[in-house]
Amino acid sequence: MSGCEIPEPRLRCVLPFEAAPPEVRLLRKAVVGQLGRWGLLAAADEAALLVTELATNVLKHVGEGASATLILEWRGGRLRVEVHDKSRTIPALRSAGCDEECGRGLHLIAACALDWGAVLTAAGKAVWCEIPLSAGKGSRRVERAAEALEGYRAGCRGRHGKMTEAGIEESVIELIADLLHWSVARGHDPDDVLDLAQMHYEAEADAA
Repeated sequence: MSGCEIPEPRLRCVLPFEAAPPEVRLLRKAVVGQLGRWGLLAAADEAALLVTELATNVLKHVGEGASATLILEWRGGRLRVEVHDKSRTIPALRSAGCDEECGRGLHLIAACALDWGAVLTAAGKAVWCEIPLSAGKGSRRVERAAEALEGYRAGCRGRHGKMTEAGIEESVIELIADLLHWSVARGHDPDDVLDLAQMHYEAEADAA
């Protein structure tokens, strides 16, 4: 089973497969491996569950051995999972009390996914779903730092409009210096503060 990718800002992986129980298991492992390479392991369990349901629906409703294709696409804060097959029968949710042959997998997909749907294609149909991707700790820190720096710049006289990279670096240094002054005014040792901040940074960078 081989895949191909296209670079950011959109990451995309295409995995052809045959609808058979062993292939579904391999597909699930391939998805976990791909998300690991993209740094999205936090979403791997949910994505693997959705892929299993989509692939199993092909096995049940199109037929064992049917050719299909899984597409993973990471755009912004969402992971999109699509399964394409050659059947032109669009699946639909049945009543909540139906048995497993009438769409239990779709109910699970609808419950787990942020959004889902099915569309006809030139070769058959595609069933897709999307799940949100939570930002990692490092990303949240970057977002908070950007917000803090923007507020800091807004409060400084003469800081208006778009800044150069050199100007941004100067603002970062001044902000850190002001925070050290603030810490000293409250009785903290500035060297201890910097050492602790460095330790937090290195620990999170190593874990990423």
